[in-house]
Amino acid sequence: MRRRDDEKAKSIKEAVIKLILQEGFHGTSISKIAKEAGVSPATVYIYFDNKEIMLQNIYHEYSEEIFDYIFNKVQCGMAGKQLIEVLVRSYYNYIQENREIFNFVEQFSNCPSLASGCSEIKGICNINNFIGELKKNNVIKDYRVENLIAIIFYPVKSIAFNDHKSEKERAELLEEMIEIIQDVLLK
Repeated sequence: MRRRDDEKAKSIKEAVIKLILQEGFHGTSISKIAKEAGVSPATVYIYFDNKEIMLQNIYHEYSEEIFDYIFNKVQCGMAGKQLIEVLVRSYYNYIQENREIFNFVEQFSNCPSLASGCSEIKGICNINNFIGELKKNNVIKDYRVENLIAIIFYPVKSIAFNDHKSEKERAELLEEMIEIIQDVLLK
């Protein structure tokens, strides 16, 4: 049995993301991934049993990366206002620093046939629990968790991907959005 190589695994993941964003899930084949990664198709199968498992594994890995990035910025004892700001800014910064990965995760999560069974991602459970705790501790208002997550994160995506605005204009929009979210959610 051949050994796994971290660099080859990284090349395969980068190829998957690039090709999925260019050609979509159905237009991306193992042979195209292998060619883009500079490996043989057989090498891809050393790391992944099939295309669906490969996509789900990469999706899981990068979804967790997003949530880890956000949670690493949160510190115990933060007040509500600061906590909202940290959640919003860290999410925005992740999107700006990792746009392709973020786009892949978004595209994957919006494809029901592929994302089925992916709701048990630790990061998703953690963010749901975290928001639930904030509600329970009366830090934020008692709305449904799904709505709270939408209020905190969805507007940030809109700002981050607004390529018609300059970086300065997006920063101003983000500042205002942080205030709006704080006003809407904090007790």
